[in-house]
Amino acid sequence: MLDADLKNQLQAYLTRVSRPVEIVASLDDSDTARQMRELLQEIASLSPLVSLVERDDGAERKPSFRITRPDEPIGIRFAAIPLGHEFTSLVLALLQVGGHPPKVSDEVLAQIRDLDGEYNFVTYISLSCQNCPEVVQSLNLMALVNPKIRHETVDGALFQDEVTRLQIMAVPTILLNGQEFGQGRMELEQILAKVDAGAEARAAAKIAAREPFDVLVVGGGPAGAAAAIYAARKGIRTGVVTERFGGQVLDTLAIENFISVKETEGPRLAAALEEHVKQYAVDIMNLQRAEALVPGELIEVKLASGASLRSKTVILSTGARWRDMNVPGETEYRTKGVTYCPHCDGPLFKGKPVAVIGGGNSGVEAAIDLAGVVAHVTLLEFDSKLRADAVLVKKLESLPNVKIIVNAQTTEVNGDGQKVTGLTYKDRVSGEMHQVALAGIFVQIGLLPNTQWLKGTVELSSRGEIIVDDHGRTSVPGVFAAGDVTTVPYKQIIIAMGEGAKASLSAFDHLIRN
Repeated sequence: MLDADLKNQLQAYLTRVSRPVEIVASLDDSDTARQMRELLQEIASLSPLVSLVERDDGAERKPSFRITRPDEPIGIRFAAIPLGHEFTSLVLALLQVGGHPPKVSDEVLAQIRDLDGEYNFVTYISLSCQNCPEVVQSLNLMALVNPKIRHETVDGALFQDEVTRLQIMAVPTILLNGQEFGQGRMELEQILAKVDAGAEARAAAKIAAREPFDVLVVGGGPAGAAAAIYAARKGIRTGVVTERFGGQVLDTLAIENFISVKETEGPRLAAALEEHVKQYAVDIMNLQRAEALVPGELIEVKLASGASLRSKTVILSTGARWRDMNVPGETEYRTKGVTYCPHCDGPLFKGKPVAVIGGGNSGVEAAIDLAGVVAHVTLLEFDSKLRADAVLVKKLESLPNVKIIVNAQTTEVNGDGQKVTGLTYKDRVSGEMHQVALAGIFVQIGLLPNTQWLKGTVELSSRGEIIVDDHGRTSVPGVFAAGDVTTVPYKQIIIAMGEGAKASLSAFDHLIRN
């Protein structure tokens, strides 16, 4: 199952294990069980402190395995062969159960230990989902720290009957005690905030007590990270307030145009950005949404939690989000067939017909990826031709299970009340209406700037972008902006970083001149 290089890497990691780890496998006669046994045997052979035991432990799902301790049961289970994106989750579970300390604060560990009640989490994932490992690793850690918490990771591709019965059409999907708890990427702090009723109020009180900043960065994507680093290096009081550190990069799979890095993945780059920012004296306030900007001698940023922050200068780098189709049925069937991540959710539609909305690079790339998984892909483009790069269009046109429809205006998402059954589109040339039977719809029609909270405060373009000059200055003195949220063309990671650095230098110049 593991090649020689991966075995060597894993063996090196397992030298950090300091106490016995027991892998308890509950297997059946399936090919999946055979592959799981082979993987677990290889792992056990790499460390004298890791042992494999095969026994029926009453597992609800077979094949599956627990990672536990012989003398102290721990509620971590995988109903999956955790390779691909989840291999890191497997390695971390082995290390942490084996006594290697997790990289979280003592405060967070205490918060987990103090949770009262019984928590049975189940997370449905796909091995191609780049957002799933964050959830899996967070819940595994919680199960490690608190004996009242149990967590099982289920690969939806292996348990498709169960996924169909539960009508799970997006990953990660988290159940808590049999009820839906959350969908999509969630960080440990987000999960804790949902199960710990007082967490949000405590965080808001701490934030409200902060002294004013010299530079406050709103947004934690590439632009915000660059701005924070450049400000902190000037030795001035710097803060970052963000809904999720990493921003839209967290939803990006392959990155191959970041100069000097041949290839990487969004979550990996986001983690590197956060680690770099933390090398400096930057006050990071995560999981906080800005709701209002109040200009003044000290600029105020009001948060959804009720807290407020004050700063001499502010850098707005709130980025952008996926654009919705804004048609009937889209909201009702979001995560029930309407989705925005082909890499994450594609495996859930294996053998089924799907549609991709959008003929730009992202739409055509999505259609190409999905064609290798699903039964059939219908790509609908509003324009009279596809707008993607010629090499991508050529590849798409060569695929036998893809149909391309141009001049197509999607008018409605159709469903049966529980899940998507198709869509309706209008032929923009003839005016005729058509229906397409589908199991899933992947929306890839561009981005919208996150500026709704700024209307009436800073000057925005007709597209809702923050208007900036060549120094990153906005229409409000002391307020700067950078990245995808601005009018600067070409929404690219490397450009956002450069703009973040420029805005930060401009903010510093503003401070020393005022």
